[in-house]
Amino acid sequence: MSLVVRRAIIVLALVGFASAATSTYVHYQLVQDPAYTSFCDINESVSCTQVYLSRFGSVRGVPVALLGALWFGLVLLLGVAAGRGSSELGKHIGGYLLVLSTLGLAVVLFLGYASFMVLGTLCMLCAVVYVAVVGIFLVSGATASVPLLSVPRLAAGDLGRLVRTPGALAVAAAYLALSAAGVVAFPAERPGSIQETGGVAASNQASDESAEAGSEFERFWDAQPRVELGVPSEGEQVLVLKFNDYQCPSCAQAHFAYEPILARFESSHPGAVRYVMLDYPLDPECNEQTPRGGHMGACEAAVAVRLARRAGRDEQMAGWLYENQQDLSRETVREALVEVAGMTDFDAMYDATLEEVKADIALGGTVPVEATPTFIINGVQIKGGLQTPFFEAAIALELERAEAGQASQ
Repeated sequence: MSLVVRRAIIVLALVGFASAATSTYVHYQLVQDPAYTSFCDINESVSCTQVYLSRFGSVRGVPVALLGALWFGLVLLLGVAAGRGSSELGKHIGGYLLVLSTLGLAVVLFLGYASFMVLGTLCMLCAVVYVAVVGIFLVSGATASVPLLSVPRLAAGDLGRLVRTPGALAVAAAYLALSAAGVVAFPAERPGSIQETGGVAASNQASDESAEAGSEFERFWDAQPRVELGVPSEGEQVLVLKFNDYQCPSCAQAHFAYEPILARFESSHPGAVRYVMLDYPLDPECNEQTPRGGHMGACEAAVAVRLARRAGRDEQMAGWLYENQQDLSRETVREALVEVAGMTDFDAMYDATLEEVKADIALGGTVPVEATPTFIINGVQIKGGLQTPFFEAAIALELERAEAGQASQ
């Protein structure tokens, strides 16, 4: 392996490691602090948080970013080792790097597809990682001189020499120990995960640790400012408002994540928790407050759900819209309304119904809504929503306080 190639690989590995390590830090903060906002969250289309907290952001609780940092760490060690050993070892390492980078390329292609095509979101730190992996693949592929089929045999021999070399063995052991420590030490989602009895969150915690986590969340919740929107009460104890855009990936994620939680509360406390969907499409056609909004089918989607509500099919219509966000247009929404709700008066009712949507938008302007989704739980405004344990904890806390207030009267 030439000096130029080795330096190129080391530089790419350092860049990738820095980006992956930063991503891991951001993911850690998101797990620890429900109010944390990442520096790389710019808008709905450019957001690290949406990617990290999606189903593609972790593997069995281990952040993909942390696994990426470990991958780059291994590439960096091999790049350094290639300059300190014999020329023969350098050739072997070139083959190892090609195998590693091929596997890495397969992973980033999948993650890139998931980010851009499934989530509809660009993660800037992730993009840097993708570029670094592709660069390492191209450099190692252009210079590798070892047949891939011989790599397992060569690796076995080099591992034997590594075991007999104290310095190299110590470095390898340190890498493995740090990797294991990083995986084990990364926290799971903490506060607010209240134990369930009878299918719903209960206030008694199962351990001192979970009680302390609940106290942390309660302190966080009490520190949040409250807003008053004047939405009429219907006798509920907890009012959850969601300013929503049916073409917003985060809104879809929140919908499917929160749906079972709300169902459990409805089962255990019928009528105590009221969930109200308010429209805030990021589409300049109906929302003048978002002149650069890119969701060009969101106004039509909001109208369709309202029309489907007349036939009792609004939930089904909303589900269809969330699952087909990339294909939303006036034509597709009109056809879906016929298919889902059996309604054919979309065009005739559009203008009048759009005025109802604009009324929600005007209400959102008084908050003001800066991103979708925005939740307001008994007056507490949460931009972007909460992780599911925190969302459940917030409702349980407000419900507990409301019941305690009624008991004291």
